[in-house]
Amino acid sequence: MAMKETGVSLRDFKTWNTQAIVLKGKSIYNGYDFRKLRMENLWLQSLSDRYQLESVLILDIEKGNETFQFFFFNQLSDLFSKVHSGIINQFKKVFELMIEKLIYEKDKYTSPVNSVVEKKPVSLPVSITDEQNDFNGIVGKSALLQHAFKKIDLVAQDETSVLILGESGTGKERIAHTIHKLSPRKNKPLVTVNCGALPLTLIESELFGHEKGAFTGANDKRIGKFEQADGGTIFLDEIGELSLEAQVKLLRVLQEKEIERLGGNHTKKINVRIITATNRNLEKEVSEGRFRLDLYYRLNVFPIELPALRQRKEDIPLLVNHFIQKFNKNTSSKVTGISNEALLKLQHFNWPGNIRELEHLIERTMLLTEGNTIENIELPDLYSQLKHPSDVNSTMMTMEEMEREHILNVLKMCNGKIFGAGGAAEILKIPSTTLNSKIKKLGIKLQFTK
Repeated sequence: MAMKETGVSLRDFKTWNTQAIVLKGKSIYNGYDFRKLRMENLWLQSLSDRYQLESVLILDIEKGNETFQFFFFNQLSDLFSKVHSGIINQFKKVFELMIEKLIYEKDKYTSPVNSVVEKKPVSLPVSITDEQNDFNGIVGKSALLQHAFKKIDLVAQDETSVLILGESGTGKERIAHTIHKLSPRKNKPLVTVNCGALPLTLIESELFGHEKGAFTGANDKRIGKFEQADGGTIFLDEIGELSLEAQVKLLRVLQEKEIERLGGNHTKKINVRIITATNRNLEKEVSEGRFRLDLYYRLNVFPIELPALRQRKEDIPLLVNHFIQKFNKNTSSKVTGISNEALLKLQHFNWPGNIRELEHLIERTMLLTEGNTIENIELPDLYSQLKHPSDVNSTMMTMEEMEREHILNVLKMCNGKIFGAGGAAEILKIPSTTLNSKIKKLGIKLQFTK
């Protein structure tokens, strides 16, 4: 296939192939080193010209008196690092098995008539290993994730406000817990608030508390989340969902470092570290008038951006093993590993739901698997509808776009009705005030509502 793509003749290939790349000891070639390497090998030169390759990671496997090499190319010139070498080396046994099956045991699969290897599937189980690939419970060794870990290390010991950015399902809450765990406040409370789940009418009471009789239904005094977190950390998840009115009150708390309960007549000083998270582009929200600029500056002191799973696919084997271990302990499943074929299928998918989606898929697959090895993975329908895994990027909607489309479909089904029986809020199982807030933020036109 590669010869056909590059236009190399069989005669040339046989000539070039005698110039095998055997540079034992060195495994990473980025930028200048790669360009120098390709000048020394015509086959590598042809491949890199055809596919715009700029770097390579090489794995050496010693079998008897022979050396086999596996090449992992990339179009980025400075991608590979020692982290990648470490990950590939963890799967050295898999590659040794591959060589054993395809080279040393080829007689078992070879026809005596024409010496053509029969196309029989080779299942290479990836065994579960000890957890040595995590950072305080966060699994992954990719360069992008390591960059985030360094930022966590830097900021954890400080009192600085942190803004965690990333798509839904990337593990923002886990990062918040890690920052708190590594901070001097680790023995104090960590209080989590999902701002997207708070009805507009209850946000102030939820965050700041209320006195008895402050409003209809306030039969007892309530201690708000900020007061509960006094001395510790408060994590405001989905901060981009807060209404402008609630943003004003939050800004005042950040500036004055004090709260006042609803219905109260005095303020209370609080000592709270703020960690916030969002899957929204807050700069865009500010420019479109949905988020206060002064609050954005208060929160965006130290941003930490989490990569999407499709940006760190090299972590998928580690995550899969982690989830298999987790569910192996908590379920009746006997699964202890996954075949190489199934693992490659996972790595070709682009995971719109990120780590959360992968976790749920592994749990479901383990329950459906007979035996101790996952041989087949049923990916979400989106994957099966595409001609090629690379087509995912061209048709993929963001989580916000999917949410907008879903709400639009429900509104049309309800003829635009939001409130009451048979209304969109009832069908979506969210408060009508929350639905109204989402309609405004997602830019759904009034013609779809009534």
